[in-house]
Amino acid sequence: MTYYMKKLIVLSLLALLGVGATTQAQEGASTIHLSLTEAQNHALEHNRSLQNAALDIRIAEAERWKTIASFLPQVNASLDYQNFFGYKMDLGGFSIAMPAYGSLGLTTSMALSASQIIGLQLTEISTRMSEINQQITEQDITSQVKVLYFSTLVTEETIKLLSENLNNLRQLHSYSQKAVEVGAAEQVDADQLLVQVATMESGLNAAKRSLEMVYNAMRLQLCLPVDTEIVLTQGLNDLLNAEESTRLLAADFLPEKNFTLQLLEESTEMSKKQVRMAQWAYAPTISVFHQYSTRKYFSDEKTMNMTPPNLLGISLSVPIFSSGSRYSAVQSAKRSYEKQLNTLADTQDAMEIQHRQLCYNLVSAQEDFQNQANNVEVTQRVFDNMAKKYEHGHASSMDLTTSSTNLISAQSSYVQSLLEYVKATIELEKLLNL
Repeated sequence: MTYYMKKLIVLSLLALLGVGATTQAQEGASTIHLSLTEAQNHALEHNRSLQNAALDIRIAEAERWKTIASFLPQVNASLDYQNFFGYKMDLGGFSIAMPAYGSLGLTTSMALSASQIIGLQLTEISTRMSEINQQITEQDITSQVKVLYFSTLVTEETIKLLSENLNNLRQLHSYSQKAVEVGAAEQVDADQLLVQVATMESGLNAAKRSLEMVYNAMRLQLCLPVDTEIVLTQGLNDLLNAEESTRLLAADFLPEKNFTLQLLEESTEMSKKQVRMAQWAYAPTISVFHQYSTRKYFSDEKTMNMTPPNLLGISLSVPIFSSGSRYSAVQSAKRSYEKQLNTLADTQDAMEIQHRQLCYNLVSAQEDFQNQANNVEVTQRVFDNMAKKYEHGHASSMDLTTSSTNLISAQSSYVQSLLEYVKATIELEKLLNL
């Protein structure tokens, strides 16, 4: 009994720790009724982790447009004022006045290099990676909500089973105590049952606290206020579907649908572009600029104005010798690209194996769940039979205690097998992206 309750609390804590979202204050009713699909949709709408993933896409798009802007003309304006306080320049017998003046300048420039083109391609890859990360976040959130939804239902089922066992033990203890009062049984028999009742009450209270922990985890995931009451509108019988398991087992693993592999492929493409960028470091860079200047003198004195109103310049920069630094950069980028290719191949092979393993896990979990469900029915009948025998004096309190312990153990195994079944289903769904 103690071991069972510890295991239930640990499972609830794990579910709580798996929540990756933060709270978000919202106005709304104090009670919310949710099916599994409604809970998942609510989380997708309000979860802040998903909002951050959407912001990452906007950041990547802004960086892309920033790179595009580097291809376009850049215009800068300058406004200047200078005063020489009446100073005149002496040029061998005649002087030139230098009155105060103000000047306005406009400079238009453009630069084009191969690295800019590769940089634009890299920002496009970064945007696609942000979009895939958003899809991964959505998948994680829906999976976490599903785990919490089932954990809540399983914990409620546990409370129901413990309550039924507690009622049965209380009735048996009451019967035993009356038998002691009339001299038909010994006090030690009633005391043993009383200990069982107390232990069952403790376990039931612990299960109720665990249920509240799971509900709090769901409130966090759904970004609901702490005082919101959650009512689940679907039960285990509605959600446990053997046909769904059969569909998952029959589905083929398609690497192109897996988000992790998609992300890795984009990362590999980025490494390839890094090689191209290092290679294009040998290419020249061309720059073009135009400058317009005008000057206004704040005096009627004659002076020299040597500032041309228009200036056009073209520059071509050709890299010649870098002591091997560019060559080393290319080699380093190539080795990184090769490593990324190996990582991609290893990951795809590993996921092929993982697919098989998850299918095995689902089949085993489904079989174990069916076996444990049958085991609970059998041990329940045994306990009921033993309780009748005890009432008629054909079984001892020790026999009844043993039967009760076996029933609790069977129920514990049933709950654990149910959680493993749900876990195996969700893991296979995530891998197949179904």
